[in-house]
Amino acid sequence: MPTSARPEPESDPDLHDLLRTLRVWSPEITTLPGFDPEKAPPTPLPLFTTWFAEAVAAGQPEPHTMSLATSDADGLPDVRTVMLHGADTDGWSFASHSGSAKGRQLAARPYAALHFYWPALGRQIRLRGPVESAPSPEAQADLHARSTGALAAALTGRQSEVLGSLAELERTSREAWERAQRDPAAPAPTWTLYRLRPDEAEFFQGDAERRHVRLKYRRTEGSSGVTGGWLRELLWP
Repeated sequence: MPTSARPEPESDPDLHDLLRTLRVWSPEITTLPGFDPEKAPPTPLPLFTTWFAEAVAAGQPEPHTMSLATSDADGLPDVRTVMLHGADTDGWSFASHSGSAKGRQLAARPYAALHFYWPALGRQIRLRGPVESAPSPEAQADLHARSTGALAAALTGRQSEVLGSLAELERTSREAWERAQRDPAAPAPTWTLYRLRPDEAEFFQGDAERRHVRLKYRRTEGSSGVTGGWLRELLWP
């Protein structure tokens, strides 16, 4: 009985050729907003809030996700994507288990960097500074104000530990979901709310002609060493 011929497998794509076909902020695809740094507020938080709201209005997918960079006790860097839980005068907040890789790294070196990228507007925001843990009741309140899925994930625990099998994950996660639905106030003792209080904040507005605008805020200190206000300065792109 004749058999149909199998199609020839497609050749692997050439990464470098593929990269050369891509364009960033093409005027035919994206219209970038302007940014006048002379009109920027004296502190970074109001500008962040405005840019965040504009990213939401522009339809940027998941604008509340950000890259979190930390380093371990040996100074080796690490980075991952986390969710922003809030931003106020106390700092930019995110959460994780204290025993996770990032939790251990922050315990060893409580200094980190955050990075937001909103390609819909050609904007980036970079922040770095010391990180502190919020009191446990505040962390639990933040967790229980979130979705059932967030609580289930927190109750699953064991973040960054070696996983024996996907079946083990499925079983543990299912039990955590059942508990989260049964007890919405269930505590997750290792769940920690972290706050990064920036020493520096940079706002980057992309430009199709590559005349990007970069505005950097830097905390200043008074003569007594007490933190004063913010210094604003433009950077070459």
